[in-house]
Amino acid sequence: MIQLLIKPMRPSEVLKQLKELRETWRKQLFTFTSEQQKQYDSLISLRRERVKYFYDNGLVSKGGKKEKEKDKAAQP
Repeated sequence: MIQLLIKPMRPSEVLKQLKELRETWRKQLFTFTSEQQKQYDSLISLRRERVKYFYDNGLVSKGGKKEKEKDKAAQP
């Protein structure tokens, strides 16, 4: 079993590397090499873990508070 050693990254570094890989992917006729695919998969998993952390801890904005339809109908 091969284990990828990933150094701790700041969230902005993960996003920058993902952007660079996507640009490379476009230039390579929409294909990754096997090494690039492994790197992309590991970066995506890091990003998904971070997003899941925010959702689990209630740190995601849910948008503004909506008024109920009944309150609007009751007003003249």
